[in-house]
Amino acid sequence: MGEKAATLPEKTSVVIVGAGPVGLTIANYMGLSGVPTLVIEQREELIDYPRGVGMDDECLRSFQAIGLGETIAAHTTPDQKMRFLTEDGRIFASIEPKTREFGWPRRNSFIQPMIDKILFEGLSRYDCVTTAFGSDLVSYEDRGADVLLKVEKDGEIHHVAADWLVGCDGGRSIVRKTMGSSFDGITDSTRWVVIDLLDDPLGRPDSYFVCIPERPYVSIALPHGMRRLEFMVFGDETEEKLCSPEGIRALLSRVLPRPEDANVLRSRVYTHNARLAGEFRKGRVMIAGDAAHLMPVWQGQGYNSGIRDATNLSWKLALVAKGLAGGGLLDTYGQERRDHLKAMIDLSVTAGKIFSPTSRIVAWLRDRIALALNLIPPVKRYIFQMRFKPMPRFDEGVVLKDERGQIRGAATGKLFPQPAVIVPEGNRQMLDDALGPGFAILSWGSDPQLFLSEDGRARWKRLGARFFALVPDTQFANFTGNILPGTEILGDADGSLHEWFSSQGADGTIVFLRPDRIVAGIVPPQEATEAECLILDILGQTDG
Repeated sequence: MGEKAATLPEKTSVVIVGAGPVGLTIANYMGLSGVPTLVIEQREELIDYPRGVGMDDECLRSFQAIGLGETIAAHTTPDQKMRFLTEDGRIFASIEPKTREFGWPRRNSFIQPMIDKILFEGLSRYDCVTTAFGSDLVSYEDRGADVLLKVEKDGEIHHVAADWLVGCDGGRSIVRKTMGSSFDGITDSTRWVVIDLLDDPLGRPDSYFVCIPERPYVSIALPHGMRRLEFMVFGDETEEKLCSPEGIRALLSRVLPRPEDANVLRSRVYTHNARLAGEFRKGRVMIAGDAAHLMPVWQGQGYNSGIRDATNLSWKLALVAKGLAGGGLLDTYGQERRDHLKAMIDLSVTAGKIFSPTSRIVAWLRDRIALALNLIPPVKRYIFQMRFKPMPRFDEGVVLKDERGQIRGAATGKLFPQPAVIVPEGNRQMLDDALGPGFAILSWGSDPQLFLSEDGRARWKRLGARFFALVPDTQFANFTGNILPGTEILGDADGSLHEWFSSQGADGTIVFLRPDRIVAGIVPPQEATEAECLILDILGQTDG
């Protein structure tokens, strides 16, 4: 039941290597789907040293999908601002997004070991999920019909046969290396020393990047009275020296008047790399999170990108593992994730070059240019609202295309918004909670089932899909249109859905929504039958 196993099973459906946030999130998805899963972790306990501190709205939406959104959000600081300062303390860039487009604040600070613990404890809800700490993957063999793992635990070698293997085992991933996937990217890495403090001695909210050439540093307010400070490491400076009591006091003296009084929780030197795996899947083996990509921290997207991997892969893996979709569906995981990851890595690398130059001349030019650009309102809004952040948009994978191979509909391949809706009980809920965890077929102002074939409806129901008619809140209690059995009516609580569908123009009003809330397709009602067949074929869902 999500607890540490005394022995390892001889056979299971899915094995996940690594009990970090990505592995634990996938395990929660598997548990929610009822897929027998084993999580093996080399360490004896969850990691408790400093790691990710920035969580975005897409990430919280993923945690919402596994029933942990509110629990995790209670340990975040929402609407965390990010400000970039010149050497003399002026703000030359500020990121302060207020949107709730996807149901959650766009920027949130958090303490990763605390969130990892919530994800781990969430596994206790599922009898089908087992975890085995102190278990080291020695090797594995993809035998075609299954994957045979050789695992060392308590000094003994165990063999576990799994239908599918997912490597979430970090940048040095043995799973990726055994797959034979490349890990391409920048080899010239940068290092930063991270210091976490209790009893926040600064007390200043939000995040500040102090971009001074002689020692750029970051100051981040965290929940529960914690403060993170990060300082750039130069040349041959060692972790032993920087993280010694004297080294820490010297670094803290740049920020605090009495560094000797600071309550230091932990310190560690991190290396920032930019890497992207050439393959995300080979046969019955897949990789996710740091095993598949590494990126600098400048946009705070390493953690969030890993959770996007988990969200994209999990629903596909669950369908395939349960025999509801063909194995080819898993190829769409890499197709959909790699381009977005490359864009995010490129943005992070570029941001690092802008915000942490060690040349005074370069820093001076950056400050002058940035301060001038801040005087242009559209540019300031672009930065302020974080519009530069690459949003997922899939051109390949589980997306509807026309006969020319072009994406059909401007919203197809994009993340659907998450406004509040009125549910049959009469109260308000976040949209995803009303839709449930699987596929959803939505229609504005009518029942989508009216425009689907009888065979198509049966095939969608085998996949666990649900059908929803979205109506204005004024019609919610007295809608008189035709509603077939199995369709639920949801009220548009604040008009957001009306506006979204109106903005789609002639693209349509029937939306095929994937479990990860990406729009698989949008079409006019009378084209829904053709569209559903195309999407079901991509999924490998047969009519038998």
